[in-house]
Amino acid sequence: MPGFVAPTVHRVSAWDGPALRVLEWAGDDGTGAQPLLCLPGIVRTAGDFSVLAAGVGAGRRVVAIDYAGRGGSFRLPAGASPARYGPEACLRDVMDVAAALHLHRAVVIGTSFGGLLAMGLGAARPGLLAGVVLNDIGPEVGAAGAGFVRRFVADDPALPDLDACAAYLRGILPPMSLADDAAWQAMAALTYAPGDDGRWHPLWDTRIAALLDAPTPDLWPLFGALAPVPLLLVHGTASDILTAGTVARMQAVRQEQGTTMTLVDVPGIGHAPTLAEPGVTAALAGFLAGLDAAEPL
Repeated sequence: MPGFVAPTVHRVSAWDGPALRVLEWAGDDGTGAQPLLCLPGIVRTAGDFSVLAAGVGAGRRVVAIDYAGRGGSFRLPAGASPARYGPEACLRDVMDVAAALHLHRAVVIGTSFGGLLAMGLGAARPGLLAGVVLNDIGPEVGAAGAGFVRRFVADDPALPDLDACAAYLRGILPPMSLADDAAWQAMAALTYAPGDDGRWHPLWDTRIAALLDAPTPDLWPLFGALAPVPLLLVHGTASDILTAGTVARMQAVRQEQGTTMTLVDVPGIGHAPTLAEPGVTAALAGFLAGLDAAEPL
């Protein structure tokens, strides 16, 4: 990929001791470009943001996190409660990673679960937020989409090779903007990895699924906490996680607060856009340029 630079891999000690894996793409000091703090979906990893880092993030400092129990971060021992993988603990991890890497103000880009954490930051650490990008997530989660996520997170298909992983994902995931076999293989490589048995297994602890049985709290107050923060919402129009009704209510709330929300729709795409779609990259570039001009470092 032209312009691609390999990230630095950090091992950051979590507040309770074990290590979290964090990727950082170095920016060009002195440009005044706002840094990006990238928060993936519930069982996704920092690698999902490599294309963004090389594209609209080029020249910026970009930090992306593997949450506990995902990717290269620690996993709990057998028999331990999966509560350590929950949103409150992950939010604390995000704040600690930002402090450890001296990331004091950033544009937070949150996909799905990562967007919920971005809302949590609006309440818990508002000074960290120079802007927020919510990728296909809002304060209400569509029931149909939530059910699929629960089943997907719990499943370990133990597939024989990468081609089988790509075919499996192609068959079960919602419509995605992945153009060819190579793109699906890249997605599969960010989702599964070979284990000691030679089979390909999820890059997450499937016990995370147990956390999804808990009732969802009212998240609208957390969305309301983003009132003073510039906001861009990316919406896959075929999403069953972020519905059109929730988008409309989010727009109405922002209007009532006397602020705005930039909306970019991705036609025909489900949960979640990759953020590499042309319309999204253009909207992101414009959003970031506006923040740079309004709040230079």
